[in-house]
Amino acid sequence: MIKTLPGRALLPVLVAMTLAACGGKPTEPARQDTPRASSDHPVVGQRWNLLLMGTDERLSMPETPHFVVSPDGRVSGSDGCNQINGRVNLDEGNRIQFSELGTTRRGCPQLEDARRVTGMMENAYRYLIDHDRLVFFGRDQRVLGGWRKAN
Repeated sequence: MIKTLPGRALLPVLVAMTLAACGGKPTEPARQDTPRASSDHPVVGQRWNLLLMGTDERLSMPETPHFVVSPDGRVSGSDGCNQINGRVNLDEGNRIQFSELGTTRRGCPQLEDARRVTGMMENAYRYLIDHDRLVFFGRDQRVLGGWRKAN
């Protein structure tokens, strides 16, 4: 025969069982305190101006598309029309990954080109630095575009 507990007695038992199943007390989610880019990384701390989309297309924009990576992994700049802010992760093997990219919503005649600049950043997978140039490659090894170090 199964014995039942009165309603008031059941609640503390369920809470105790739940805490025991979870390993005692709840834990906080892991925080990512480590920087995503070191200050001595060649991409960090430089202003990079857009040079080419793909391998040979130059864009004429209201302002020069550019970005700067800070040592804490934040990226800021412009897509040529709107301000860009987000995060970037620079890994070994020349891996680059932009995330949490957001832009202002200012309109301009070249809005579609501005979106292409942001899209290039979102799709960047690897990079190569050659003197004052930074080239982004997609996952398929295709050149997405190139940037030049600002003077």
